[in-house]
Amino acid sequence: MISKGCEQCAKGGKMVMFVYGYCDQRDCFYCPLGENRKNVTDVYANERLVETDDDVLEEAHRMNALGTSITGGEPQEALDRTCHYLSLLKDEFGEDHHTHLYTGITGGRENMRRLAEAGLDEIRFHPPLELWGDLHGTEWEDILYIAREEGLTPAFEIPGIRPEPEFLDFLDEGAADFCNVNEFEMSDGNYRRMQEEGFELKEDHMSAVDGSREEILDVMGDHERVYFCTSVFKDAAQHRRRLKRMARQIRREFDDVTDDGTLVYGKTRADPTRFEALGVPTEFYTVKSNHVEVAWWLLEEMIEEGDLDDGEIVEQYPTYDGQVVERTPLV
Repeated sequence: MISKGCEQCAKGGKMVMFVYGYCDQRDCFYCPLGENRKNVTDVYANERLVETDDDVLEEAHRMNALGTSITGGEPQEALDRTCHYLSLLKDEFGEDHHTHLYTGITGGRENMRRLAEAGLDEIRFHPPLELWGDLHGTEWEDILYIAREEGLTPAFEIPGIRPEPEFLDFLDEGAADFCNVNEFEMSDGNYRRMQEEGFELKEDHMSAVDGSREEILDVMGDHERVYFCTSVFKDAAQHRRRLKRMARQIRREFDDVTDDGTLVYGKTRADPTRFEALGVPTEFYTVKSNHVEVAWWLLEEMIEEGDLDDGEIVEQYPTYDGQVVERTPLV
């Protein structure tokens, strides 16, 4: 089974909102947050630093977002802020804009009510590792039923450290709708701590941890409401599809969208009047303050035929800051 939130994420349609970098669970050796996100009060929409509400809405429109995931740190520790952004997005895009939130604390009924009233659809709980297997009869069991009573879809989202049958029990008892297991990963933020705990990378892999995947799949993988999210899928599919979605949304008539979700076009400092004199249709180029951007294949052809002297092919991300990936000179 795949939830609506995961379905949208798989399409690259979920905007990721990082709302707060602090978290009371300070001893999670596997926490992936890097130094630029950990213990900060900054807000990010995807990779964009948020300074105003308009930044959030512009980023969502930029990728034609189907929904938003709320993450941290701990979003419940900045509840006013979290609820503000939920309401902002629902007011702008309507009830069909699906929202889910990741949390490592229970929060209680009042938090669940406030989140639901602000527009949260789905809440994914990550209980501390040391409690796995002993969650029944605790606040972690109670909060699943409380969240549902307040109108939220309760679920688990856990790192794939080891298999834990108790999560299957919660699914079978109807307390949680699904359980997502993320392939255990090492990141810049947790690499040293993970090594200290004895974990190592898989051979020939950039982030996945060696060891636990097969055992988890053996124990939990056959349950119809357990979804195992691989590191390859998260990195290669989700992120790339989000970029491609964004690129298709903002591309100009002459921009090419690559399989990696980048935009490719030509750039030259030639006199703009040359394009008009050569009869180039206006949809194939645009004049900037000190250069012209043009279909890359047309620029290449014009240079080869001697109509222009020089230029370059530019590949860049479709993100708001337009980070350039590569420049290829044409001479």
